[in-house]
Amino acid sequence: MDTVITTSENKPHVICAPLPAQSHIKAMLKLAEYLHHKGVQITFVNTDHTHKRLLKSGGPHCLDGSSSFRFETIPDGIPHTSEDDDGSALLMHYVETTFLTPFLDLVTNLPNPPTCIISDGFMSVFTIEAAQKLGIPIMLYWTFSACGFMGIYQIKSLIDKGLVPLKDKSFLTDEFLEGIIDWIPGMEGIRIKDLNTILQTTDPDDLILRICIEATQNSHNVSYNIFHTFNALEPSIVNALSSMFSQIYTVGPMQLLLDQVPKYEKQTEMSNFSSYSLWKEEPGCFNWLQSKEPKSVIYVNFGSFTVMSLEDLIEFGWGLANSNHYFLWIIRSNLLVGESAILPPEFEEHTKKRGFIASWCSQEKVLNHPSIGGFLTHCGWGSTIESLSAGVPMICWPYLWDQTTNCRYIWKEWEVGLEMGKNVKREEVTKLVQELMGEKGNKLRDKAMEWKEKALAAAGPNGSSSLSVNNLIEEIITLSRN
Repeated sequence: MDTVITTSENKPHVICAPLPAQSHIKAMLKLAEYLHHKGVQITFVNTDHTHKRLLKSGGPHCLDGSSSFRFETIPDGIPHTSEDDDGSALLMHYVETTFLTPFLDLVTNLPNPPTCIISDGFMSVFTIEAAQKLGIPIMLYWTFSACGFMGIYQIKSLIDKGLVPLKDKSFLTDEFLEGIIDWIPGMEGIRIKDLNTILQTTDPDDLILRICIEATQNSHNVSYNIFHTFNALEPSIVNALSSMFSQIYTVGPMQLLLDQVPKYEKQTEMSNFSSYSLWKEEPGCFNWLQSKEPKSVIYVNFGSFTVMSLEDLIEFGWGLANSNHYFLWIIRSNLLVGESAILPPEFEEHTKKRGFIASWCSQEKVLNHPSIGGFLTHCGWGSTIESLSAGVPMICWPYLWDQTTNCRYIWKEWEVGLEMGKNVKREEVTKLVQELMGEKGNKLRDKAMEWKEKALAAAGPNGSSSLSVNNLIEEIITLSRN
């Protein structure tokens, strides 16, 4: 039975604390929006910096929310040099050292006492202590795949077995990276190169390595862990996680759950809320897509964090141009390392009829456009689950973190993609685009559509994710009565 809280008396009140990074904020916002639709009061806590960026990209009223969905901010303390400055090590240092006190002050002074905190898993380095000091329960939301979580969770075991950190970079050989790890629950046949790239560090004191260990081990210090996946996608790992933790909830894909909410209800509840993005979206690409044949365009986007050299950018560009397929390419303002993304004039002349370049877009809307036939992606989890939800096959060029794990599952386990080499060569880009978009890609397209149907089923009435998020709401209601 669908759980909806209809009485205003003793309404549960959840504090949502996302990691201040694009994909994490987006996933947390969608969960918060869904809980709010079901009758839960929400206080969504951004940092000052990300709040300003959301307002800049979405407009001055995009975060107005409602009386029962409030946006609050805490100072992040990070000395940003530009709006696009997102250094991960710096960010995690400040999360660990400066977020606790302002967060406690904020929550203590809220007009309604909170029922619980839903914290991004990586924010647990301070939110668990905050919850203890406030005397309220806490849930951890892992906004990525179950395989991505399991890969990070195993870092401690890999250290205990002497595989991490590497003694030096000379260990980064094909022989070493192709080595099979055969003892990770639910991840049979996984190679070292498929696991999180942080494992390739040589620094035993690496800040990100230490925080990854602390955050994932914190999953045992809470009673509730939430994962942005669905059971049919990762059954063996979901089963393994179920045996590791007392309560897990699989709530993906969040957008498909939100799609179940009638539009008029969304408009009534959250009339002004409209921004999931830290970058301003350009709508012009949709007019261009509208003029293209079904499944004739490859969409290219490397996410919010990837950076590359101008040389790599040009190789990608000529690879796309030489494929003779239409392409929509998102080139962020900070995609290149220390320089502007200026493509050669001859490239622009060569591709002006075939390509459309934008700085950012509404990705889910693009992926669901009938003209899109494939996705060249960095394999971030947000992009991956959105592509699966839209039934779009992928070319995988993982950059860092869990993207290498997602890549492995995309091409090997889910059979919806092609793996690309780390070193960008225009010939390989051309070959893979032609393969994905041509007749050879039909099998991948068919498989992608199968996953779309399974994702829709999970989010539909009595689907695994619908039931799981319903159980989550029931638990929140129970906590509010204690």
